[in-house]
Amino acid sequence: MKILLIEDDPILGESLKDYLEENSIFVHWIQDDREVEYIYNFDQYEVVVLDLILKYSRGEDILRQLRNKGIKNPVLILTAKRDIKDKEVCFSYGADDYLTKPFNPKELLLRINALSKRKHIDSVIKIGDLEINIDKKIIKKGAEEIKISKTAWELLYYLIKNRGAVVETERILNYVWGDRPVGDEIVRTYIKELRKILPKDSIKTYKGRGYKLE
Repeated sequence: MKILLIEDDPILGESLKDYLEENSIFVHWIQDDREVEYIYNFDQYEVVVLDLILKYSRGEDILRQLRNKGIKNPVLILTAKRDIKDKEVCFSYGADDYLTKPFNPKELLLRINALSKRKHIDSVIKIGDLEINIDKKIIKKGAEEIKISKTAWELLYYLIKNRGAVVETERILNYVWGDRPVGDEIVRTYIKELRKILPKDSIKTYKGRGYKLE
């Protein structure tokens, strides 16, 4: 899992990043809240953890801007503000959860795991004669298990998560390869790998744009 943490406290931010990554959650930590406007691919994050008291902006304003842009990622508010009015404002702007400081890191972990499931897809997906178990990361054709590379699996999962929609190549690169210096050709290579196991025409190419899983 990958989350976005917007927290300007250097000590708290670093300790949360270390704790969550020890529990298999990759954390993209933004200490300067102005950097949020330069993030173009929120699909890579399962959850956004947002402080309200920041250096340059109000967390409430960031939350409202995200929702106005149509960004639907679950947002967990992490703040020292305890007043019910503050909670009311955040929930009215589209927050999904609200945790006040101080808190137990384990509780934050539990809440993040719960929120990540709201971006729900069925645990077992059928595409033609293939049965894909998302939780177990197993692909079967009848009784036969079909094996693919780890990278191909990440690509397949992302296409499944966005099934029926055109996914831009740049978004695929960001999700699967992150900051690694790779280009469009590598996406085409792994699309070919998936096409070898999926039913014909399951993945459609939109030249110059991206791919869609039917």
